[in-house]
Amino acid sequence: MLLKQRLVAFVRDISFDARLARGESEAHIEAARTMFDPEVLTIGFARRVAGYKRWDLILSDRELLAKLINDPERPVQFVFSGKAHPQDQGAKRALQELIDWQRDPAVRQRVAFIEDYDQEIARQMVQGVDVWMNVPRRPQEASGTSGQKVAINGGLNFSVLDGWWLEGYDGDNGFAIGDLSEVDNVQMDRQDAESMYRVLSEEIIPRFYDRDAEGLPRQWLAMMKRSIGTLAPRFSSDRMVAEYAERIYR
Repeated sequence: MLLKQRLVAFVRDISFDARLARGESEAHIEAARTMFDPEVLTIGFARRVAGYKRWDLILSDRELLAKLINDPERPVQFVFSGKAHPQDQGAKRALQELIDWQRDPAVRQRVAFIEDYDQEIARQMVQGVDVWMNVPRRPQEASGTSGQKVAINGGLNFSVLDGWWLEGYDGDNGFAIGDLSEVDNVQMDRQDAESMYRVLSEEIIPRFYDRDAEGLPRQWLAMMKRSIGTLAPRFSSDRMVAEYAERIYR
């Protein structure tokens, strides 16, 4: 919670400065002072902006997404960050769509896009979010090391079964999007979007807000512990160096 409070302060400060520098509307600039809440389920999404990363998947049902974000009892907030290659026009369009959406008064208090993604922004995000989301189009994800860093910090992964998550996910240490069925890209995008919204609304949000008499989310804490216990020892540079030595050099 301390790390999450620090993330919220970071999002407010950097969003205020960025909006002021861009000359945004006064209302949009002032909204940055009070955006985000450390008590609200916080989902992070940060990586290169490339077609197969499917940045636009989360916006495929904006009406449903807005309802989840603004639920009076169990709201959700999203923090995004990333960069697009200057020559990748499709990626830049997807990024612009997200940036335009975050200006919508209906969601701007709980959606932030942090510009100029770098190591400091990544550090704040992987330490402070509750959930790390990753929605690459299978089978194009090489690894996904950002999710491994989140696990070490106690965050839960919410990802397509590709890259490292195909190996790391055990059903109780995080959340899966979609399945391993072999379909074309159009059908895969549709199925994964449906799965993403369903898991978010039926599994992640209820579990995070299910609190006991002491105000603690016992099921969520159990998943955090299992995530650290099953993922941190296996997905590390120690393992990487050991496997290079055993499988290649020796």
